[in-house]
Amino acid sequence: MICGMSRTAVAGSLFLAVLALALGCAGAPRAPWIEVGEGATRFGWDPNWSRLSNTLEPGNTHGGVVVDARGRIYVNSDSKRAVLVLEKDGGIVDAWGEELAGGLHGMCLAPGGEELWLVHTGRHELLRATLEGTILFRRGWPEESGKYENAGQFNPTGVTVGPDGDVYVADGYGLGFVHQFRADGTWLRCWGGRGAEPGKFNTPHGITLDQRHSPPRLLVADRENHRLQSFTLDGELIEVVEGMLRRPCGVAIRGDVVAVPDLAGRVTLLDRNNQLLAQLGDQPDAAKRANNGVPRADWLDGQFVAPHGLAWGANGDLYVLDWVSQGRVTRLARMR
Repeated sequence: MICGMSRTAVAGSLFLAVLALALGCAGAPRAPWIEVGEGATRFGWDPNWSRLSNTLEPGNTHGGVVVDARGRIYVNSDSKRAVLVLEKDGGIVDAWGEELAGGLHGMCLAPGGEELWLVHTGRHELLRATLEGTILFRRGWPEESGKYENAGQFNPTGVTVGPDGDVYVADGYGLGFVHQFRADGTWLRCWGGRGAEPGKFNTPHGITLDQRHSPPRLLVADRENHRLQSFTLDGELIEVVEGMLRRPCGVAIRGDVVAVPDLAGRVTLLDRNNQLLAQLGDQPDAAKRANNGVPRADWLDGQFVAPHGLAWGANGDLYVLDWVSQGRVTRLARMR
């Protein structure tokens, strides 16, 4: 629900907003796509896709992106519309999470694809919810780990689920640990903590399950150490990936390709061996990189500002969330 409105009222207002946009733009020329990437990693930057700024002001887009089995795109914001739901064409079909405003910071699909796992920095919580926004489960700070003096030190930023249903949480804005929980919230272990040496973290901001290998691994975006780190499912370090990343915020994998939203103005693609494939939408103006305050008038098609989260569509498209105060989500259409 949006700001106390019923779902019927929400659906009606969103429909009217989209209809008004369609009528207002009838016959208007559509902006041309801009090609980014090269070779097998070419994408078309679609400037006509996102309707966020025209139908429903999203607020600060700060968190993650998820695409469900129907192709709907779920986007975090810091507003009372903490989760915005978009169709493949960019139109908004739902928005929920008023009680989660100001701190919902990442999410992933639960096994089965009909629920979400989410993390909240302000509430210091791990949550599970339906795709329609009903909260099913909450789990507070891991006091039993012995790493924290109080809940305020636990500020999780990323979450993923392992093949057996265990949930892994990256405490990016807290003390820098990765925690492993059972699906019922039982705490199992943690590893990492603050530091620059391999196996330690300086803002472990995003995390995902890496199924390119057998057994699967965990891939962590160690943002302020400018690297990714790969671990076994019980926290043993496997690999450090560095040298081509500025401030990696997250990780998303499709097939053998890793996509990394880099807060300092670009999206990086890596191959199965974590070697560089391409860097997309690189922001040439260093003053705009990782700058939440860049106004909409200064956004340029083909250039990111502060990529904070992204997700793959089933067809190979990428949906990228920029950390900007007015809210920005971009579709990169895979070109074949």
